[in-house]
Amino acid sequence: MQTGKRIGIVGGGPGGLTLARILATRGIGSTVFELDEHRLSRPQGGSLDLHEDSALVALRHAGLEDGFKVLARYDDQGDALYDHLGALRFQLGGDPSGGRPEIDREQLRTLLLDSLPPETIRWGSKVRAVEPLSDGRYRVAGEHGSLGEFDLVVGADGAWSKVRPLVSSEEPRYTGVMFVELSIDDVDARHPDVAALIPRGKVSVVGDCLGLIAQRSSNAHVRVYLMFRVAEDWLRHGEVDLSSPERARAALKARFTGWAPSLLRFIDVSNDTIVPRPIIALPVGHRWTHRPGVTLLGDAAHVMPPFSGEGVNMAMLDAAELALGLSEDSDWIRTVAAYEARMFTRAAEAAAGAMEGLDFVSEHALAHTLEHFEAIQRMAGAPHP
Repeated sequence: MQTGKRIGIVGGGPGGLTLARILATRGIGSTVFELDEHRLSRPQGGSLDLHEDSALVALRHAGLEDGFKVLARYDDQGDALYDHLGALRFQLGGDPSGGRPEIDREQLRTLLLDSLPPETIRWGSKVRAVEPLSDGRYRVAGEHGSLGEFDLVVGADGAWSKVRPLVSSEEPRYTGVMFVELSIDDVDARHPDVAALIPRGKVSVVGDCLGLIAQRSSNAHVRVYLMFRVAEDWLRHGEVDLSSPERARAALKARFTGWAPSLLRFIDVSNDTIVPRPIIALPVGHRWTHRPGVTLLGDAAHVMPPFSGEGVNMAMLDAAELALGLSEDSDWIRTVAAYEARMFTRAAEAAAGAMEGLDFVSEHALAHTLEHFEAIQRMAGAPHP
């Protein structure tokens, strides 16, 4: 389906790239504006579990299911739950037939990038604003002038979207929960005691309003997320000196006083890259009045806490639904409005569940997390270990 209309996509993450790919398979070109200077500018993060009813649907529409299967880790869907004293409280084995296979973020991004014509991506594009024009189109403005004019601009540019102000005055708010991200290389060979705690998938630890999640990626790499409740300006108080990894690790361990030494080993053996990540969210049920010629997807539309694992899945499903609608109906105003109405409903449900996940960092965390694991077990019909 060839059209004379131009589509600009701000943001080259999984959502924006999925949108561009599905449009391309339907004969609709687009331009993706990405801040990174090139595909290897920065690490892309850890592992993602893609869900059968969302991201995997999008990959099928994108014609990338076979490529995904080559990269996916279908047996890395296991979970183990420990209390802070090191006692194993629950375990779910990795089921290769399960509906949430894992893939590294970088692998997913590469799969999508390699599927697009090279001219689709405008690397090193820092979008300053998106400006309405008198003829109903929009100008994407960069730091040094116009980056192009488009009939439809899609904000796929994450939590602090430059496109969102055109449709909504809402901004993400701090939830009160702080993550600190650590990483461990070559865990099986270098730290077998730590590797033994992690099944084929991830391990969760809860206790005393503190949390820890450690998740395997490919090549024996582990991402560790420490979680606690602090004020948003916590770093300014100097409790953790990020200029000294050794002092930072010591300060983080002090916050987890009373935890089993075996669990504190996740901090002891971590690399020197220590990244605080305040957990933010848009209000549950965030929506806007449709504005012709502009829309949002993914975190730009509904950023939520990561506990439910819905972020990338929602973004890719958003992209698929929008792309299919644009390719099947020439009335793009009607198409985009219908997409937004559907997205608002399912995003509100997902965001409500993600906000409930903040209980992972509470005095009731162990009981609530056990209930969550047991519910998963019942749905899967799995025997208790």
